[in-house]
Amino acid sequence: MADKKKKDTGKQEVVKDEKQLEALQNQLADALKKVDETEKKAEETAKKAEEQKNDFLRLMAEFDTFRRRTAEEKLELVKSASADTIKGLLPVLDDCEIALAQLEKSTDSDASKEGIQLIMNKLMGYLKTKGLERIEAKGETFDTELHEAVTLFPTPDENLKGKVIDVVQTGYTLGGKVLRYAKVIVGA
Repeated sequence: MADKKKKDTGKQEVVKDEKQLEALQNQLADALKKVDETEKKAEETAKKAEEQKNDFLRLMAEFDTFRRRTAEEKLELVKSASADTIKGLLPVLDDCEIALAQLEKSTDSDASKEGIQLIMNKLMGYLKTKGLERIEAKGETFDTELHEAVTLFPTPDENLKGKVIDVVQTGYTLGGKVLRYAKVIVGA
């Protein structure tokens, strides 16, 4: 009977050990599931972090482009405003040229001529500092990029054909761009 008791106790211990083994296997399986879940979460978090990093880099690039474009537009706006202001002063400059030409023809005092010349020189000097340049046209070859032909004038001299004979209205460039084309008479 003692042997039977020992056998029963041995069987109980084996059953107990099997239950413990089974419990440990379940715990191990649960732990492996948790590790898998944690790894999946880590991968998802890494993917989200990579996506957010890419979004951030894209946003920074867009902002840099926006900032550069805004600066260019601002500079263009300033140039445009400057061009409009100078364009408004061109008729005054034209009137000075006309007045000076009329005074040269007249026999009036030299003081008037000098006064107009002084005003014109100051105005032209200021406008030159802003980038205004006169288009020299008389005697030059006609160029559609700089000149606007008002009329063609027949000329007996072959050297004057295709050349600017006279300037009706002076042309100007501002910063290398044509602000106003020179209105000219071309020899034909």
